[in-house]
This record gives sequence, C-alpha cells and structure tokens, in this order.
Amino acid sequence: MPVGWTFAGEPPSLGSPGGTVTLVEGAGFCVCGRTGDIHPEQPHGLFFRDTRLLSQWLLLVDDAAPEPLATMESEPFATTFVARARPRAGRADSTLLVLRHRYVGDGMREDLVLRNLAAEPAACTLSVAVSADFADLFEVKESRVRPRGEHRVDAGADGLRFTRTWRGDARGCRVHAEGWTANADGTLTVDVVVPARGEWSGTLQVQPSVDGVEVPSRYASGEPVERTIPSQRLREWRLANPVVHTAHGGLAALLERTEEDLGALRIFDPEHPDRVAVAAGAPWFMTVFGRDSLLTAWMALLVDPTLALGTLRTLARFQGTEIEPRSDQEPGKILHEMRFGSDSAHSLAGGTVYYGSIDASPLFVMLLGEAASWGADPADVAELLPAADRALEWAETYGDRDGDGYVEYERATDRGLRNQGWKDSFDGVTSADGRIADTPIALAEVQGYAYAAYIARAQLARQAGDDPTAQRWAERAASLRTAFNRDFWLPDRGWFALGLDRDKRPIDSLASNMGHCLWTGIIDEDKAAAVAEHLLSPEMFTGWGVRTLASSMAAYNPMSYHNGSVWPHDNALIAAGLMRYGFVEHAQRIAGGLIEASTHFGGRLPELFCGFDRTEFDTPIPYPTSCSPQAWAAASPLLLLRTLLRFDPAVPDSRVWLAPELPPELGDLALERVSLAGARVTVTVAGGVVQTQDLPPRFELVRAARPAVVPSGTSPSTDRTS
Repeated sequence: MPVGWTFAGEPPSLGSPGGTVTLVEGAGFCVCGRTGDIHPEQPHGLFFRDTRLLSQWLLLVDDAAPEPLATMESEPFATTFVARARPRAGRADSTLLVLRHRYVGDGMREDLVLRNLAAEPAACTLSVAVSADFADLFEVKESRVRPRGEHRVDAGADGLRFTRTWRGDARGCRVHAEGWTANADGTLTVDVVVPARGEWSGTLQVQPSVDGVEVPSRYASGEPVERTIPSQRLREWRLANPVVHTAHGGLAALLERTEEDLGALRIFDPEHPDRVAVAAGAPWFMTVFGRDSLLTAWMALLVDPTLALGTLRTLARFQGTEIEPRSDQEPGKILHEMRFGSDSAHSLAGGTVYYGSIDASPLFVMLLGEAASWGADPADVAELLPAADRALEWAETYGDRDGDGYVEYERATDRGLRNQGWKDSFDGVTSADGRIADTPIALAEVQGYAYAAYIARAQLARQAGDDPTAQRWAERAASLRTAFNRDFWLPDRGWFALGLDRDKRPIDSLASNMGHCLWTGIIDEDKAAAVAEHLLSPEMFTGWGVRTLASSMAAYNPMSYHNGSVWPHDNALIAAGLMRYGFVEHAQRIAGGLIEASTHFGGRLPELFCGFDRTEFDTPIPYPTSCSPQAWAAASPLLLLRTLLRFDPAVPDSRVWLAPELPPELGDLALERVSLAGARVTVTVAGGVVQTQDLPPRFELVRAARPAVVPSGTSPSTDRTS
C-alpha cells in the first residue's frame, strides 16, 4: 500500500479559498463545502487519526438541499452554516431558516435549528444522507480512493453504525440523533413541526471507534460548547499569549490570525497531556512533522516557549534507534512525519513513523539551544541533551557517509522521498539548466543548520561548564564554515550553490536556500552583500516575497510547488538572516511585502502562493492546494516581528538585546506580556523611543544588535540565529 510520504505528484485542487471550510481540533478535522455538506465527489470528509470517517453528509429539507445564505466561522473547531429551506411551490420566499452549528474534535456534533418566521406552524421532513468509506487521508488528498476490506452498515435504535475491517484493523463510526429514524440506506430522517414564530432543534453526533472501542465525544449532547475541552484550551491559550498593539491594520490582523491558527494547530499527546506540540498544517498535515514542527516552535518562542519543549520531547521520544530502510530510520535520526492511518497503531506512541528528513536532526539541536537562550529550565535542557548528542552523532556518521564533512541525503529505497530537504518535491533540486540533481545531495541550507547546531551545542556546553565539549563543537563549526564558503560559493555567479550533487559538483541554480544560510550565520561577511542583492533582485523578489527559484533559471515556474513560488516561512528566515548581517532595508522590504500579501488572503499567510511579479498582477495569486492554516506560515509573522524588533534574549547570560528597526509605515508598536525567564516583559516603540517594562531582576538591556558569536578559526560574522 502506498504511504503518504512517497507521493511525488501534486494533489487535486480544493478549489478557491472560499469554496471549502476546514475545521480543526486535535487529531480530527473536517473539510466541507460552504453549505456544510460533505460531497463524496470532492476531497471532503470528516477525518480522525488520518482516516476519513464520513465521506458523505448531505442535509435535505423535504428532499431538497437548503439554499445557502452565509457561513459564520467562529472558532477553529466550530462553524455555523446559515441557510433557508427552499420556497414552497407558488411562493417567492421561504419562511424557514436553517442553522447548522458544527463542532469538530474526536468526531463531530451538529446542532440543527429550524426557525419558523411564518404565522402558522411549518411541517417538514429532515434527512441526512451519510456514507463512511474509511479511506486513508492521502488517498483522499490524491484522488486515489479505492475500496478496501469488509464494509458494513447497520441501522438500529442507536442510529447508524459504519464499520470497516481490513488487515486485522477495525475502524468504525456511529451516527445517532435522539428521535431520528436510522434507515438501511444510510440515512437518518425525522418529521418536524416548527411552531409559528418558533424554533425546533435537534443534535446529531458522530463518534469514531477503533477496534470496537468508541472514542468519547468532546461535545456531549446538550453540553454548552464553552465548557468543553477544546474551548477551554483555546481560552487558556488566548489568555496566555502576548498582546500586540499597532495602528497598522494589516499587521494587527495578521498577528491576530497567527494566534488563532497556532492555537488550532496544537496537538496533545494522550499519554502525556502536558506535552504540547504543533501539527504541520490543515487540512492534510494534522500530525507531527520534524522539520515543520521544529521551525514553527522556533518562530513561536515569542508567544509560547512551551511549544519548543513539547515538540522537542515528542520528537526525542521517537528518535531513530535502528537501521530500517523502508522508513529511512537510522540511529539518532529525528523523524520527518508521523501518521495514524489504518495500517498504523492507534496512538501517538505507536503511529507509523517516517524518517526521510535530512534537516530535522540539526534543527532539533538548534531549537534546544534557542530554548535555553529563552530561559528553558536547565533541568529540561539537561534531560534533552542526550537526544541532541545522538542527533549530532547521526549527522556526523549516517548523515555524512563519505566523510567529507557535509550532511547529505539519499533515500534507502524507492518508497522514500527522493528529495529530503524542505524542497522535497521530486523536481525541487535542479541546476541552472533545469537538470534534476542526482543524489546523494548536500544542500546549502542543511550545512547552515548543521553549523548552527554545532554552535548551539558548544554554547550549551559552555553554560554547563564543559569547556572541552564546547571547544570541540566550536572547532567543528569553524571547519564546516571554512569548507562551505570554499566549496559552495560560485565566484563567477556571485551566489551560493543550491547544493553539491552526487559527484560533488555545485548545483548552480539561483535559489532562496542561501537565505537560510544567512539566518544560520555560516556565510562569510565578504560574500553576504552579494547574496543580499541577489535575493532582492527582480529575478528573485516579486514585490510580495522572495521566490524559491529565480525567474532566470530553466526550471522556473511561478505556479510550481518549489520552483518559483513564494513561501512565507522561507521569506521569514531570509529576512531574519538579512537583518543579522545588517541589511536592514532588505529585511524590511520582505516583511512589508508579506504583511501586504496577507491582506489579500483574509489576514492569513498561506503555506505558499504563486511567484508572479507584482508588476504583472496587483494581488498575489493563490497556489491551489496550499494548506491554510499551515504551521510555519502561521508562525512566520512572529519571526518577522522579532526580526524587526531585533529582540534577542540570552537568559543564561542575563541579557536581552533590543534595537528595533521598524519600517516607518508600521508606526508605533507595543508588545506586552512576552514570557521571559518567569517574567512578563513589555516592549514599546513609540516616536522612535524604545522602552521596556518588567524585565527579570538583574537583567541587562543592551540597546544594540547582538554581536557575533564566532567559532575559533573563522572571520567575524553574525553566527547567532534568532
């Protein structure tokens, strides 16, 4: 059976952003039309643990679909669909309002309300047509659903029961509603009389089951939604978050959406409910991803440092322990993604894990170092340090099979991802002439991540008083940096190669990856200006953001996934790197472009959008299958804000660097309740004057950009990621 990570094509379009509604909560989500119906011919459905439960959910009033009026999206897990019944024969208007209040989380609850606006009672028959195919999530996404196993539908006094047994795995769901009749054709029906000027209401529940054990509903019938766990978690998240005050409407809307989306994308390990991680994105990636979750947690340190520790602990728990070619597992390797489909076990502890990521392992070490800088408890850091050391050992052994000092990838079997960096589509790594590079490949940004991981490990050792270990990793970082600037630099082009191919030849395309190298600080100072100019050149910068691949390259396609599109997380890292090297105006242009782009996407940055130039189209063009919300896109505004503030804490040294470079169009800004070393810090920038309140005792505020931390044997640069 094909598994999710092997897919090398592109999924079908979900249609325009206004064409679907996505509700998300924990391990469940629902994708439906704007009317609330789930159509079997669309990539719709109610999903639980990577399996589609409902493949059809169609409401009829007197055998006719209600006429849609509006969709009221109130919470990430809740929406109200407003419609009216079709007018009776001979009448121009309907007098029957239909409200569908839907709540998703470990199943679904739908509260139906009929409101009669006429002066006489209204009689009608309601029916809901239900189907459940138990298709794997990726089968739905990629339009390759086919029947598997033994399916059964039972109609009884407790509603409809759908079951599927396949390869010893039993999945099911029960659909029930008090007073409704369950029919063998998969419908629920009820005859209703709505009083004159009155209302009728009823509730339908969908509850999943695994191996015959029914999962409790998060929304018990009749229970006020505000008292449920999803509502309580979201309320606590909102209360704990920092508050941003700005008169810039675009930035304010973007940061508000960021808070909501990150809150919705949090996932909780049922075996460790205090351990919060972040899923990669909705609707298709509501699971732990190594690279995505690590980068998102990094960006989110400004609002919730606990996401970093939860993500690190979750990934450490499933760190590779053996060589297993089918999953690309190797000792010490950090996973790429985790799935819970019907061929997986049924908890976070036993999900199917794939390890085909070349960058998750160094990013793990980087995040641990940054969490320590933000004041993570030294005991928590010490607990995770062995996992970080195993990840580094993997990078120096399995990650560097030929011993040349570079971390490179090649899949173990034809079932894995061919490309295992963040541009992981089959054609995501090409030369300037369009040729797809041969593996094994050493990507430029991965060497930057490895370099920053070595720096982070050296700093952690220094903080622990372990000078020999600190010196070892500082020297390793210095050696890698020297080699990188020698072997990846293309002096005749003025940019860094995208990577080195199987024969150690530079992959010479002009791509955005080198912006990540600015972020990690591996680039020598004398080459940074050329990199900055190329990133903001007309070939690369669209006006909304930096393209993944320059328009002058043979493989360029602004409508492709990785060869000319614009990714917000990519741009946020590039902006942070440019600011680090002192290219303030360059960083401001990227931040401004993304903030303005978000106003065309309803105040939200999608996973990616097309890379057409702003001079050609005056709005950014959506990419049709972009995830929204998507974790690192949702978190990108937080990194942009931190970059523009040049806010850089070093809690172990009792210092905070703060030197804002806000563009004039953003105006004054106040950031309140930033969690730092047990305190809640406020930063205010007004009229060019910077003020702070409630810094932890004995902390020194340094009103300058943080200076370089230079490993021995290298020239000065800006080697600290932020």
